[in-house]
Amino acid sequence: MLSDSIMFFFWHNAEILWLLTVIFDLTTTIFMYRWFGKMGLYGVVVMSIMLSNLQGPKLITVFGMQTSVGVILYSGIYFATDILSEKYGKREGQRAVMIGFVTSIMMVLMIYISLLYAPADIQFARATHEAISTLFNFTPLFVFGSLFVYLVSQSFDVWIYHKVLHWTKGKHLWLRNNISTIASQTIDTVLYAVIVWAPIVGFTDALQLAFAKYILKIVVALMDTPFIYWATSWDMRYRDWSESRHGKDYNYEEIEGISKTETEKSSIDSSFITTSTQSADVVPFKKLKQE
Repeated sequence: MLSDSIMFFFWHNAEILWLLTVIFDLTTTIFMYRWFGKMGLYGVVVMSIMLSNLQGPKLITVFGMQTSVGVILYSGIYFATDILSEKYGKREGQRAVMIGFVTSIMMVLMIYISLLYAPADIQFARATHEAISTLFNFTPLFVFGSLFVYLVSQSFDVWIYHKVLHWTKGKHLWLRNNISTIASQTIDTVLYAVIVWAPIVGFTDALQLAFAKYILKIVVALMDTPFIYWATSWDMRYRDWSESRHGKDYNYEEIEGISKTETEKSSIDSSFITTSTQSADVVPFKKLKQE
């Protein structure tokens, strides 16, 4: 699919490819948000959790450390939920976490069901079945341990983000973005090493693998800081609309009690305080009268 010269270059320059992949992941996330509003971020969370599971078994060496390709996309989930938390409040951030959790369970179950089918009696079908079995036939500990770690760490990320938000009175977006991500990545890395890797490779080796992954996760967290400032500077109310089949429209300008005047007067940080304190968790959509 790719020329041999391109493959040769990136095989011998994995660090360049890794950095380009991180930038590509963060850029596609904010453009999904730009094009589709918060629904685009939900899509990013689902895509990232599924692809990180697919890419997780592929181990690579970058910057002299062994890690998984899935670390990049998995770390990007924290970026997406931080944008949701910043722009829409705690409830929306947690909703994205639960969407990712439920879709992961559905994917695992459907993959297991597909493996129960005997392949057709042709070489291609048998080879495909063996490839899928190799990629997806994980042990129950690996599957359910990963899901448990995801749910705990991502939920903590949303919770601590809003704690720092209120401690700093809505100031210093870079601080809450990095503190929440780095703290939750610490929990994720430790739990994953102890619950998933330690029973397989031993406690010492599990910690060594975890340390390398954690360093790279911190790099991704630091790199996403300018991207979150970029994303949160956009007024996305015109993208976050909804309709019902009964003809009732929902105006996003009225979601969570936000008026146009309030958002124009507020800065990025202070506008979030307005949305979160007024009604981020308690005020429902306001139905407009049918014209």
